[in-house]
Amino acid sequence: MVSSETENAENPLGPPPWLNAPPVSPYPYEDTHDLRKGPDLHPALLGLLPFVGLWRGRGQGGFPETEDYDFAQEIRISHDGRPFLAYESRIWKLDEKSEPTGMGEREVGFWRPVLVDGRPGNELEATLTTQHGVIELYEGEAEGTRLEMATAGVARSATGLAVTGGHRLFGIVEGALLYAQEMSVNGESLKPHLSARLMRVGG
Repeated sequence: MVSSETENAENPLGPPPWLNAPPVSPYPYEDTHDLRKGPDLHPALLGLLPFVGLWRGRGQGGFPETEDYDFAQEIRISHDGRPFLAYESRIWKLDEKSEPTGMGEREVGFWRPVLVDGRPGNELEATLTTQHGVIELYEGEAEGTRLEMATAGVARSATGLAVTGGHRLFGIVEGALLYAQEMSVNGESLKPHLSARLMRVGG
């Protein structure tokens, strides 16, 4: 039998405070893509306001796959009152009858306006990651309803896709979110990867 003196010697700080603590309630803070609900948008995000929402539509993908393919996509751009946007994208592939044929790329990340003396300008930073074991750091600029960004760095896991660079262009045109994404693999030149036109379905 282990004595209390031995236990105290092995763990001089005593048991951790959470060991016998009561359970906690669900996460108490709201994340929203609807500017009419939830927390107020942080003033630093006013330049990115047109992109906040839930978007859904169609697009076409290609490189690094050998053949082009059609897809449907849903993008959610939300906030929780702090000076960044949460970005989440889900893609599913479509056949010639627009029926789903399988899950495609998933991506999550954050867009952050660059603050100078506490005030935002047009510059932003973004961190985005996919299920392919790749994390991309983007730097870019948003002006009005146009946002352009290019990779400032890429990291990948030992078995991750050999992405070495990227470029993305977003724009709000006649109420729709249009974008084009280029990708570089193994240090080669950028090639078209994804493009789509999405309609606002929430927010």
